[in-house]
Amino acid sequence: KTKQNFNLYNGEKIINKKKIMLFMKGTPSAPQCGFSNQIVQILKEQNVTDYGTFNILEDMDVRQGLKTYSNWPTYPQLYVKGKLIGGLDVVKEMIEDDEFDDAINA
Repeated sequence: KTKQNFNLYNGEKIINKKKIMLFMKGTPSAPQCGFSNQIVQILKEQNVTDYGTFNILEDMDVRQGLKTYSNWPTYPQLYVKGKLIGGLDVVKEMIEDDEFDDAINA
């Protein structure tokens, strides 16, 4: 799938559904992988409660299309205002560097 095809699948609409969107395996209450579980816990610890999620295991077009669109090969992926912040490692680094709050409150 190309970036253009992903847009045809309403990809940008999904990314912009909420100010903060988490694309993950599973749901916050039932994560399907350890990395998705960790990022949900981190968001909770950072008092980020108002965010949308998308279970990429339920839609292969979004799952594959988003990888190409974002040029980011793994999940979870965290977006703020339609822009990719990064995956779990990037989020952890941003918190360590005191950049996370600024990024999500942009």
